[in-house]
Amino acid sequence: MVRINLLLLAVLIVCALSLVTSRHQARKLVGDLAREQARAHAYDVEYGQLQLEQSTWSMPARVEKIARTELRMQLPGPGRVEMLPPRASEVAP
Repeated sequence: MVRINLLLLAVLIVCALSLVTSRHQARKLVGDLAREQARAHAYDVEYGQLQLEQSTWSMPARVEKIARTELRMQLPGPGRVEMLPPRASEVAP
């Protein structure tokens, strides 16, 4: 009878320790998940800001202004423009 009681006590202690360990691990994983979700949200916000910045930098009016002022570029005159016929691979069937 004493052996059975000691065996049951050992099983009880092992179960209690495994319960404490699994709860600790679950709490740790919940904290990690919250931290990673916050990081993902921060990346989403930064991505939105970068898209806005890219659209601002690539506005045609801004590009044309820089081409005219800093690079001293000009639109070609009508006599310098050539129209090329489309390739056969570019023509829709």
